Amino acid sequence: QVQLVESGGGSVQAGGSLRLSCVASGYTYRPNCMVWFRQAPGKEREAVAGIYRGRGGTVYVDSVKGRFTIAQDSAENTVHLQMNSLKPEDTAMYYCAAAERYCGTASCCPRLWAEYQYRGQGTQVTVSS
Repeated sequence: QVQLVESGGGSVQAGGSLRLSCVASGYTYRPNCMVWFRQAPGKEREAVAGIYRGRGGTVYVDSVKGRFTIAQDSAENTVHLQMNSLKPEDTAMYYCAAAERYCGTASCCPRLWAEYQYRGQGTQVTVSS
């Protein structure tokens, strides 16, 4: 059973940075798609950034392009989300999720939370103005 544990959340002022980490364990082969979701109070959960195992690349929602970077370590058991130039609208609970897809590219990773078999408990990010 794949387990995902997030860390790195916190409170920062607008313009600041945070780095989230998601450690995956309990698998023989890490699921190909690893995605960060976020959910702000009263809003739908949205996929923010995704990465495909190996050289499958990355994908971002438009609102974070140029500010957030998703990356995986060489062992591919930890996925990071580097968040720069944070804005108050980035305030949300951030979740890590993993799913198996065999398409070779992050662009095919699901955008819907319901399609992810493996999910973390979340880490809170709060950005003040």
